[in-house]
Amino acid sequence: MTMTRTIKRWVGFGLLGAVGLGLAGCTDGLLDENPPNVIVADNLYTSLDGFRDGLNALYAQARLERDGMSGTNDIRTEMMNMGTDNAFSLYPAGFEHVWNDWGTYNNPQVDFYLDTWTWMYRMINAANTIVHRADNPDIQWTDAQKNEVLAEARFFRAWCYRHLTYLWGPVPLNLEESSGASVKTDWTRAPVADVRKQMEQDLLFAEQYLPDMPEVPGRLSKAVAEHYLAELYLAMDEPQKAEVEAKKVTESGNYHLITQRYGVNANQPGVPFMDMFQDGNVDRDQGNTEAIWVFKYQINTPGGGQSIMRRSWVGRYYSLKGVQVAPEYGGRGIGRIGITPWAIDLYEPQDDRGSIYAIRKFYLYNNAANLPKGKELGDTLWLDWSKAKEKDPGWPSTRKWDWTDPLDPTGEEQYEDQAYVRLAETYLLLAEAQMKNGELADAAATINKLRDRAGASEITPDQVTMDFILDERSRELLTEEERRYTLVRTHTLLERVQKYNPLAAATIQPRDTVFPIPQAVIDANIGAKMEQNPGY
Repeated sequence: MTMTRTIKRWVGFGLLGAVGLGLAGCTDGLLDENPPNVIVADNLYTSLDGFRDGLNALYAQARLERDGMSGTNDIRTEMMNMGTDNAFSLYPAGFEHVWNDWGTYNNPQVDFYLDTWTWMYRMINAANTIVHRADNPDIQWTDAQKNEVLAEARFFRAWCYRHLTYLWGPVPLNLEESSGASVKTDWTRAPVADVRKQMEQDLLFAEQYLPDMPEVPGRLSKAVAEHYLAELYLAMDEPQKAEVEAKKVTESGNYHLITQRYGVNANQPGVPFMDMFQDGNVDRDQGNTEAIWVFKYQINTPGGGQSIMRRSWVGRYYSLKGVQVAPEYGGRGIGRIGITPWAIDLYEPQDDRGSIYAIRKFYLYNNAANLPKGKELGDTLWLDWSKAKEKDPGWPSTRKWDWTDPLDPTGEEQYEDQAYVRLAETYLLLAEAQMKNGELADAAATINKLRDRAGASEITPDQVTMDFILDERSRELLTEEERRYTLVRTHTLLERVQKYNPLAAATIQPRDTVFPIPQAVIDANIGAKMEQNPGY
């Protein structure tokens, strides 16, 4: 493999393709400027339908956040959640020791980091290609159609840089299409402030031109851009702007918290909070008024894809005597990610979000073939989470991602739609902005909307602190948010891991608040020195 091809493969900036619909980049084997049987930018981006196909590919790539890395069991959300205050590596395999042990496990050679880096920059280049090709005057479309295409592409570019800056800090900022001879080998890392300024411009454009409500379920709306602008302004220490953007969502009238039972299991025991996670209840046309952006996972559907959230978050309970895989237990998980004892115990007894309907704290014996002595089918096996430990098949797990295929109850993938951004998180961003703006009574009232829905006790203005908001985010968004990002943004990662994660507390260091730049990226950047993060 030549150095040029190595750069194209590993750095990922020159990769036009691999975005879900088979868009092919310029490689040594493609000499025909208009290859008749290959989809490339030149023959795809000539019509509105072609641009929409390119955007569909970006949506498919975004959904990979919740799928296995390169066909493995290593879900990309691991590096966004594990090793924080509320999640640890329950069944570490190889590099996953990073999240519990840090130290030498956290190094620039970790393949997981390279995969995530390349995934992000492939998406960025695909978005840049759409933005660049939209300037073609021969395309037959209206200004409104063009701007909506640009809004979606620029949103995804900002979304990718959000991931990159929270994971690595300063990163190369690329706004140009890269292909063939234009592939650069002299990248430098742009300051986070500069990257965020570009994110702001992209999100403001998206806010202006995205629809209030998308015609196609799962596509972006104006509210998604406003939600991320609120978060971005908090990261930029501009809470007044954050409050404005968050209120655009919460006061739009388009979204409402789920406060009553509804949908497919409404007549079964449960709580309103958990109904929106049930297959058949997730989308707005299924009654979920809280969903702002839904990831669409559908089996045997072009662009549908799959996730392994249940596989990652649900434990290996079938290793317990007397218990076997069952749909009512979420299906077959492998428990790569565990919830810390602190996070499990963070709820008041009456809080629906910590109830048995939300967190699985017991099993009923259902396997007559190997019942423990003295036990009968249907007896209760209560779980013990008093001490965090690795490889515990009886560890409590979330029920948010329960899903099984009735024809394949032990299958790996799952195909139900999943809410990726919901109104509750926007309320928490609003409360944080209100707190920073000195509006403690308003912040308490905002938080109490969520607590009232969950049956938790209301709080008073004097209880509103950053620590309380971070606690409330864990209670509300456990296993949903990219928890690491929240703690990095609020400069609390090190402090809270040392306080609440007993497995990682002794080994995490200040350098671990950002990950090392993948060594393959540094090595391929032969035209300039790319600085490594300190301590690696």
